[in-house]
Amino acid sequence: MSPEDLQSLLQEKLANCQVSVDGDGYKYEITVISDEFEGLNPVKRQQFVYAALNDKITDGSVHAVTIKTYTQAQWAQQQS
Repeated sequence: MSPEDLQSLLQEKLANCQVSVDGDGYKYEITVISDEFEGLNPVKRQQFVYAALNDKITDGSVHAVTIKTYTQAQWAQQQS
């Protein structure tokens, strides 16, 4: 699965989120930005994203992921 295909899939499943995916078809780095993460601890944020990936992990299309999650405010701070 290409990073572009995975990004499209995640954007469809995580409709209220900004998603970017980088990777080589085996290992992916996923960044998700959403105010839905407000008040969630890091584990809950990861679970939110993994829920959208579960089918692709199960069928072997996605092997390894690194997930970074931010609220809009956290992302803005990251960029400054």
